[in-house]
Amino acid sequence: MEQPIRPRRLRRTPAIREMVRETRVSPSSLIYPIFVREGKKIIEDIPSLDGQKRYSPDMLPFALEEVCKAGISGILLFGIPDHKDEIGSSAWEEQGVVQQALRIAKQEFPDLYCITDVCLCEYTSHGHCGVLKNCDVDNDKTLPLLAKIALSHVMAGADMVAPSDMMDGRIRAIRQELDSHHFEEVPILSYAVKYASAFYGPFREAAGSAPSFGDRKGYQMDYHNRREAIREAALDVQEGADILMVKPALSYLDIISEVSSSFSLPMAAYSVSGEYAMIKAAARLGLIQEDNLVCETAVGIFRAGADLLITYYAKELANWIKEGRIG
Repeated sequence: MEQPIRPRRLRRTPAIREMVRETRVSPSSLIYPIFVREGKKIIEDIPSLDGQKRYSPDMLPFALEEVCKAGISGILLFGIPDHKDEIGSSAWEEQGVVQQALRIAKQEFPDLYCITDVCLCEYTSHGHCGVLKNCDVDNDKTLPLLAKIALSHVMAGADMVAPSDMMDGRIRAIRQELDSHHFEEVPILSYAVKYASAFYGPFREAAGSAPSFGDRKGYQMDYHNRREAIREAALDVQEGADILMVKPALSYLDIISEVSSSFSLPMAAYSVSGEYAMIKAAARLGLIQEDNLVCETAVGIFRAGADLLITYYAKELANWIKEGRIG
């Protein structure tokens, strides 16, 4: 039978399949999240995130050595303080947990690119992402505190800051604060499109950041909304964001695709704790092959338009990329 067009010709061997592969990924496109907590000589398991750990700053080099060996060039630091108060004041202390971690990281691994999460939820006694006013987050009073946190991180050695709070105007406030202190070259990775999601549960246990009352739907986005994502991203672009992020990733591939095609900035996606935990749980029950599913979901996120992927599977993915299984 005459069949001149045969797409299967380009699927016959591993060599040709890899040669014509459309989506390319590398270890340098992966960012690994790490939790640091106050104290000394601490390396502890995180029950809600099987395989992940919390580190005290002095023990952080053990985690960073693994990251570097995997060929990953970037990390995202989250801090867990001992002291919490109404305004999260320990978030910008010179000897705060993230600030300590940054100095150690930069001393031991100067070439590792350190990104810091900028938010108040881990530091406030009420667990919300800003200063409260009558049980609601006061947007404008929160902005100078976020700017103060970002500046303290950069002064301690952060290469990039990533505000995750979803306050209106936060990118402008942080950009102005950094620029006024001559940190014009430090980029901002904006959690531009962050949905109020049930996928965050394991993270909140890991970071001790669950709100003590109510929820975060008053500042994080409604997951029914698509056009709002473009509006939020556009505002952050206008205010000076250097990279845009969509969070979560797996249930929001349409949003990743639309945001990445609407703006010329690099696109990051955060495969969050709930996505990680679901795969781990299914693997424990023998329902899926963990490695195959992780590879497939990661490539799906990149295929949707992500340039960078923040994932708890970063180290494993980096090794699978080197083996040629993906990428």
